[in-house]
Amino acid sequence: MHAHRQLAAVALLAGLLAVPAFAANSQTATPTRAELLARSGAGEWRTPDPHNLLVMQLPTGRVLIELAPDFTPLHAANIRTMARQHYYDGLAIVRVQDNFVTQWGDPAADDDDPASKPRSLGKAQATLPPEYTRPIDPKLEWTPLPDGDVYAPEVGFSEGFPAARDPASGEQWLTHCYGMVGVGRDIGPETGSGSELYVVIGQSPRRLDRNLAIAGRVLQGMPLLSALPRGAGPMGFYDKPAQRTPIESVRLASELPPAQRPAVQVLRTDSATFAALLDAQRHRHDAFYKVSSGKVGLCSVDIPVREAKTAQ
Repeated sequence: MHAHRQLAAVALLAGLLAVPAFAANSQTATPTRAELLARSGAGEWRTPDPHNLLVMQLPTGRVLIELAPDFTPLHAANIRTMARQHYYDGLAIVRVQDNFVTQWGDPAADDDDPASKPRSLGKAQATLPPEYTRPIDPKLEWTPLPDGDVYAPEVGFSEGFPAARDPASGEQWLTHCYGMVGVGRDIGPETGSGSELYVVIGQSPRRLDRNLAIAGRVLQGMPLLSALPRGAGPMGFYDKPAQRTPIESVRLASELPPAQRPAVQVLRTDSATFAALLDAQRHRHDAFYKVSSGKVGLCSVDIPVREAKTAQ
């Protein structure tokens, strides 16, 4: 999985030497995001593994979710099992809490009616060990963000996901930034299976880091999840079944016919263009921005996704 690391490091070094840094006191306008992405090389983009790409179909459109098996392997495997069994088909978005999360799962699992019967998980596990952190592994890509962070000694990007780590404890974890997909659970740490998932749609609730497993990140379709009507019940749950958004299907991209598989690419977070995007955000200066912040917050970074370019 990580055989490309050495070549990527060489490419990154060569690219960084070619990309100018943007001085905080420069009077020259920093390049826009679109301009920087237009200059990116083909090797700076990666294609998500179709075995780790969920395609969720809603009545309003398609949502793409990339799983993070390097951080939550047991949860990723369980979610794959449920997707193959078509477990999620016909379930619903049951909760939308303003400035917090959108959550989906089996409505019967949260129904107070004793006659309600939650859907069987089939071959999937009902409980899993908590995968809140993992040991720091030098084999995993790590692009540090040296701007400081309130919640962790070090933050950055690993395998294309916003992450944090603590060298003292030797632990690394994914963070609750906008678009990250977490695993709902009850009180017990082992009660999250992936049958209920949520996505961060508002402020970044970093207090949840290391308290819930993060299964992946939404690559496309966030407006379909973040712009839904808010639930009026406690914690944003819908109090009327008619308010729920049905889930038509959830499939692994690898199980779709080739012609139906999403063709998307994600900018590598260890690429020179990504470094230039960070620097341009950090030292932004143009006709509108007269004072640059000089800093970049981990959860303020939007990792670019594009439709894959077809060969001519």
